[in-house]
Amino acid sequence: MQFRPSPAMNNLNRFLFRQNPQTRLANRVIKPCDVFINHRGIDTKRTVATLLYDHLSRVNLHPFLDNKNMKPGDKLFDKINSAIKGCKVGVTVFSPHYCESYFCLHELALIMESKKKVIPIFCDIKPSELRVPDNGKCPANEVQRFNWALEEAKYTVGLTFDSLKGNWSEVVTNASDIVINSLMEIESEERRLVKRRNNTPMTI
Repeated sequence: MQFRPSPAMNNLNRFLFRQNPQTRLANRVIKPCDVFINHRGIDTKRTVATLLYDHLSRVNLHPFLDNKNMKPGDKLFDKINSAIKGCKVGVTVFSPHYCESYFCLHELALIMESKKKVIPIFCDIKPSELRVPDNGKCPANEVQRFNWALEEAKYTVGLTFDSLKGNWSEVVTNASDIVINSLMEIESEERRLVKRRNNTPMTI
């Protein structure tokens, strides 16, 4: 099947092309991560998470996916925390076993605390079914932190997907388009802020 770029991808290509070539190269080199993909591996690594990673990589973005970006010897929390703090958009793939993972909940909380744009994908689970298991294995302050992050995510408009009935290609394409449009909006707003600061007269 021939790969056809979506309108959002065409817009991104035009957006990147309009920038100075040296700026484009510098941006691609400096930015270690545009999009952080937060997911539970046993549920979605072989499906939506990897498909989304590959889809975004094809349009010259830098998504972060643990098994793609980490190598032996990397410190887990250092690498992941750095990627989250450096990214502009977080994609959170909620799934049936998501909340059983401390790492998933930690990543979600850090994404929310860092005030990143979040795009939820509810895969085989409803927002109302998401809850932090209070099994005594996690400190009370962390449970509170995770509950807050989950509540924020539940009330963020996202995509829903039923793996038994849905089309993987469709949900990945839709998520990619939302990510691309979000990145263009964020970068346009950043340029406007820089231009505004540069045009503000200095006062003595």
